[in-house]
Amino acid sequence: MKSDVTPRARPGWLLLGPAFVAAIAYVDPGNVAANVSAGAQFGFLLVWVIVVANLMACLVQYLSAKLGLVTGQSLPEAVGTRMGRPSRLAYWLQAELVAMATDLAEVIGGAIALYLLFDLPLLVGGVITGAVSLVLLVVKDRRGQQTFERVITGLLLVIAIGFLTSLVAEPPPIADAAAGLIPQFDGAESVLLAAAMLGATVMPHAVYLHSGLARDRHGHPDAGAARRRLLRITRWDVGIAMLVAGAVNLAMLLVAATNLQGMENTDSIEGAYEAVQSTLGHTVALLFAIGLLASGLASSSVGAYAGAMIMQGLLRRSIPLVTRRFITLLPALVILAVGIDPSRALVLSQVVLSFGIPFALIPLVRLTGNTGLMGGDANHRVTTALGWAVAGVIIVLNVVLIYLTVKG
Repeated sequence: MKSDVTPRARPGWLLLGPAFVAAIAYVDPGNVAANVSAGAQFGFLLVWVIVVANLMACLVQYLSAKLGLVTGQSLPEAVGTRMGRPSRLAYWLQAELVAMATDLAEVIGGAIALYLLFDLPLLVGGVITGAVSLVLLVVKDRRGQQTFERVITGLLLVIAIGFLTSLVAEPPPIADAAAGLIPQFDGAESVLLAAAMLGATVMPHAVYLHSGLARDRHGHPDAGAARRRLLRITRWDVGIAMLVAGAVNLAMLLVAATNLQGMENTDSIEGAYEAVQSTLGHTVALLFAIGLLASGLASSSVGAYAGAMIMQGLLRRSIPLVTRRFITLLPALVILAVGIDPSRALVLSQVVLSFGIPFALIPLVRLTGNTGLMGGDANHRVTTALGWAVAGVIIVLNVVLIYLTVKG
């Protein structure tokens, strides 16, 4: 699809946006649970994991966006065109399970936030989260992608304020936080949390989605100055968005390390909220819950958007976003209705997501390094080597995460 607006005619900052939508995956309720647990249990020990995870995310999300801009295809489309029908259906099935697991975590996170804020039953909170995310998808359908990007970016700002306020209220000791930049562990439980934070940071649906977001926003420019400019702007887009997401994740861990270390019941979001309230006061806890709610609402709508793009790319069928919202909402509502522990459901959803990581990363690195497909914009050998290294580390850590979770 060719862009109908000449990129050179618009200031670079007006072309930012797709990465901010993808960045929502990095501040979803699953991240809240993992980062708060890490800080509460091990203090500043795992600060380095946040930094490494963010650097990995920058590379992966840029490669995804570059694929969409250069080829004019989303990652699911690029993969689907190289598969026969049986393989394509099998690939779609695993990707669909990943999308449903993503939605499960995000709807449950929104439900927990509404419970904390208004004491609503979790099932009612899940229905409200689904309904609001449906409204956001309707905005995307009727007002276009740029309006959707602005709304999601606004929610990202709310998330940032909600969690960064806690950091301002009680700043961490600088020396202790800096010491956490040295890679180290303290027993098997710290390895489990590091795997949850680092190995599950790069969400498969965000990798699939970003390629389509960049393509739909900027079109498919021909090779030359216009494309090089868009790729340069995309690097800035990814860098800024990941910086915001990384700052939010770091704030979660630092707040927990400073104020919640050694406290009981901080391995659940509800317990962390109560601990924040008892140590930092009602106002800070309220902002924490609002940030969590914005996280659940934004990430749920983005997850449904990604699921629609996956289905369209692999099945070559377009299903309205509203219909997908209803379909993927059902498993989360069932879990909330039957009374399964929501924090446990969040953990299990992360395990399901872990299985989907290789299916997104391996094709991404292969495709973006293919000169026949990417031409002169194919990855440099160093970039490809880094891409394989990142993919390898994330895949290994996800295997560790799955093993330790099942073993525990």
